Amino acid sequence: MNKFFFIEPEVAGGLGEHTVMDQSTHPPKVSRLHYEFEGWSGDHLLERFPCYIATKELADKISNIGLTGFELGPVEVTTSTLFREIYPHRRLPPFSRLIITGRAGKDDFGIAANDWRLVVSKRALAVIQPLCPADFEVSDYPDAHRHLPDAK
Repeated sequence: MNKFFFIEPEVAGGLGEHTVMDQSTHPPKVSRLHYEFEGWSGDHLLERFPCYIATKELADKISNIGLTGFELGPVEVTTSTLFREIYPHRRLPPFSRLIITGRAGKDDFGIAANDWRLVVSKRALAVIQPLCPADFEVSDYPDAHRHLPDAK
């Protein structure tokens, strides 16, 4: 049986002004994502509720080994004035939107139905964790959560 984990990636920015989001549902549905960096510790997986983004390096790795429960999509990435002041010479790598489509506790990527946190399999964690050394929290996903309705 595969083991699963809650992961809480770094929040390195916010939803930019070009984000298109339907807030009439919970979690909100984002049809266009604009992620504006305010800082960045260098982790390859980032979040800003209700969205996740991954560097091209991480996106390629999780795609190439056949992990389940996600799709990749476009994301507009910009940096804030504060980011440019703090990191005047830092260049960001290419990013993709990581759209979670799987079921928590069943697929390699899913969203917990009770609190909307990201849940990943042990296999996915083994790929992600080495690329997220700076600001990344991991905790066990209890078996009891597997009996909750699937989040979509």
